[in-house]
Amino acid sequence: ERPDVILNIVDGSNLERNLYLTTQLCELGIPVVIAVNMMDIVAKNGDRIDFNLLSKEIGCEAVAISAIKGTGVFEAAQLAVAASRKSSGFSCRHKFSDETEKYIHTIEERIKGLTEDSKLRFCAIKLFERDEKISQILKNAPNISDIITLAESEFDDDTESIITNERYLYISSMIKRCLHKRNQGGLTASDKIDRVVTNRILALPIFAVVMFIVYYISVTTVGTWATDWANDGVFGDGWHLFGIGASSYENAVSEYELSQQKIDAFLEAAGKNGIDVSKINLALENGEIESQLLSDFAAQSESIKSTLEIEDDDGNIKQTLDVTSRDFLSAVNMEEPEASEYGIWVPGIPVIFENILDALRAPDVIKSLVLDGIVAGVGAVLGFVPQIFVLFLFLAFLEACGYMARIAFIMDRIFRKFGLSGKSFIPILVGTGCGIPGIMASRTIENDRDRKMTIMTTTFIPCGAKLPIIALIAGALFNNSWWVGPSAYFVGIAAIIISGVILKKTKIFAGDPAPFVMELPAYHIPTPGNIIRSMWERGSSFIRKAGTIIMGSTVVLWFLQGFGFENQSFTMVSDLNNSLLAYVGNAIAWIFTPLGWGDWRAAVATVTGLIAKENVVGTFGVLFGFGEVAENGEEIWSALSSAYSPLAAYSFLVFNLLCAPCFAAMGAIKREMNSAKWTGFALGYQTIFAYAVALVIYQIGMLFAENTFTFATAAAVIIAATVIYLWET
Repeated sequence: ERPDVILNIVDGSNLERNLYLTTQLCELGIPVVIAVNMMDIVAKNGDRIDFNLLSKEIGCEAVAISAIKGTGVFEAAQLAVAASRKSSGFSCRHKFSDETEKYIHTIEERIKGLTEDSKLRFCAIKLFERDEKISQILKNAPNISDIITLAESEFDDDTESIITNERYLYISSMIKRCLHKRNQGGLTASDKIDRVVTNRILALPIFAVVMFIVYYISVTTVGTWATDWANDGVFGDGWHLFGIGASSYENAVSEYELSQQKIDAFLEAAGKNGIDVSKINLALENGEIESQLLSDFAAQSESIKSTLEIEDDDGNIKQTLDVTSRDFLSAVNMEEPEASEYGIWVPGIPVIFENILDALRAPDVIKSLVLDGIVAGVGAVLGFVPQIFVLFLFLAFLEACGYMARIAFIMDRIFRKFGLSGKSFIPILVGTGCGIPGIMASRTIENDRDRKMTIMTTTFIPCGAKLPIIALIAGALFNNSWWVGPSAYFVGIAAIIISGVILKKTKIFAGDPAPFVMELPAYHIPTPGNIIRSMWERGSSFIRKAGTIIMGSTVVLWFLQGFGFENQSFTMVSDLNNSLLAYVGNAIAWIFTPLGWGDWRAAVATVTGLIAKENVVGTFGVLFGFGEVAENGEEIWSALSSAYSPLAAYSFLVFNLLCAPCFAAMGAIKREMNSAKWTGFALGYQTIFAYAVALVIYQIGMLFAENTFTFATAAAVIIAATVIYLWET
């Protein structure tokens, strides 16, 4: 389609580079209106743009706007509407040097009649630049190779470079007259900041500190508080509205816990004095104590006094209490407090669904499907939504303010040393939100060899779908330690670098990487609306997936883990180890035994993660919210911490971060590779590489298993040593 008008928004703080496109648009013969954006930054720098002269020089209306402040936007729209209604045609005003214009005019004469007069100059310039698409569009276009040969001989350059140079010469001469800089040749505020954040020595440490702060806030502090509320409240028993009654309930819980300590201390003392406490213990476990049994025991132990030592969080004794038989009886009669009896209590989603199903007298199988399948699985994933939204909020700010572009520039210096192009970092950066657009962003890499390598390594960086896995492992096994989140990113970057070194040693990928050029935008404070919009776009896709793919997966998982063969018949199983899922999991679990997590549940979670990476958490929600675990009252986090060691959990995390991505991302790899053979090679390489890294971390980490931070550090040293060795050889 041919538009009525073009509203061309340009960056006023980088006018020369932005007007290059403007000169091309003006050649289309379509009315153009230029909206010079970021005028707030131009004014802040003390610069001034003469818009009357700019409009006159370039031949179209130019207006000042500031999108961040909303000024001039309506005026720009009005000018665009007015330009579209003009009956007279729009013609390009800018001219190149006489020598170049001579050749363009000759081509225009030859193609006259093959296209509209308004498009004549555009087509002539494109043919001069050897543009193949225009040659195809202009049927019966004459051969102009003689003109091109003459021009290249005269200028001693190719015609595309000739036109590029002419555009910049024209723009430079125009800017000298239209743009008045206060500090001509001086450093801007962005330049001064870049001297620090892009410094050869300081750049990476600053990046590490920035990522630490982002993850500390989003995963360890603010995000954790919100996630705990979501897991324990919204997808748990419930929560106190606005915290009303929460402190009273916590005090009651503390008193009840103290009473249980008194009971344990007194029974221990009674046992040491030769009194049989087995019947009392059994009655306490069953929750039913006959009054006669209690009175007989009290009479026997009336003279016994026990000492209870209460410790603080550091294990130091802060209080000593004497416990008598009267204290014991009082403690036994104390009922466990119910949260709903304090303040304003809002029941959680599982409780609401359970009450609805009970009211409808739903069969046990339906209750199990809804509560143990859908609510447990989807709830386990959605419980991490607060953390993910906080993290996306920070990442959106870093991108919008201009810092992430600097990271691409910093990583180019590192990537090039290991055979990768800095262009590869752009898809990787996009991949932090979702691997699919990250893979698709590899189209910008012209070199086919570098493009294929980027496609194969982009998904190594943690995407939004992998964040719940990081948060789950960090919370359940590492007590929300600050280093787990950032380490996942640095493991991903290290994996990309190592892959670059390995793949560049092969004949298929050998060769120098493509050069990397990108604009470093001026630093600025982004608008809250843009940040929130970016956060919502990323986060909402996560929620949609939880309501579709993950819900479907949890239903299948519920069936597989709920049914199996028991007592020589196919039925709902009472023991999870007899389920169909256990049979499938046990068949493949041995593969992961060398990695430290040969448990069938972890194996199944890894496989379901191929459908959607969030499924790893959903699978654990179903498997660890079922059977004995649920009866013992354990939550997913405590169940995981008792099932796996920290070292095995970190190995599990690394494997799931680096192995083959979800099905949707696999489809994107297939589309971009355009070859089943290359797709298979990419997925195979990713999985084998992930297995090798997880194996090294677990086996070497066993030497340092006493300290979880030490084995992570050891893994980083091993990876770094491997990179250096491969690079040197």
